[in-house]
Amino acid sequence: MRTAILVLASLLLLGGVPAYFGMETSDRDPVFVSLDELEVPPWAAVDPVDDVSGSQWCLLDCRLRERTATSDRSTEETAQAYEAALTRDGWQPWRPNYCPEQEEKGSYTCWRRDEMTLDLWVRERTCVPPPVDGEPAVVPSLDPSTAAQECPGSLVSVKVRNAIDDDRTRPQPSTDPSLTGEDPFPTLTDDPLGELTPSPPS
Repeated sequence: MRTAILVLASLLLLGGVPAYFGMETSDRDPVFVSLDELEVPPWAAVDPVDDVSGSQWCLLDCRLRERTATSDRSTEETAQAYEAALTRDGWQPWRPNYCPEQEEKGSYTCWRRDEMTLDLWVRERTCVPPPVDGEPAVVPSLDPSTAAQECPGSLVSVKVRNAIDDDRTRPQPSTDPSLTGEDPFPTLTDDPLGELTPSPPS
């Protein structure tokens, strides 16, 4: 009986524990694994926070992966470190329309690799005043001592999505005059004889 218990315990330790960690690893999103493997300096990826939304199987919405981290150095130096790491990892610079969708401060670049797209946004950090008597500080405030101040370093945001779910990979509306055809209502202009004649289509 004791021998059987020892054998069972050994099997659990030798097989169960590795299987548990193997399942945990397989459940981890491969995109985040790829981001973990980016060769960025440690100072450029401090305290990363990951967030996932959408469906892995693109039911209603495809999966959107987001990572936010802080950097101990400037926006320019941090952006250069990430761009070099993405290039080494096989990502290609991508310059679609709406990259970004609206004007943003700092460095905003877009990338593509295989069936994925990636948005990289690096900007300055902003310090938020600590709570006062347990209550959050009001920002902005008339008191300059409690106003938000610029912090050293920078803030990094990475968004990765499936290219099929990225509107920027689809054909964009064109304003090419050749696609609009002739004007069905030509402008009427005065001719030398004082009669109204249609002007040629532009």
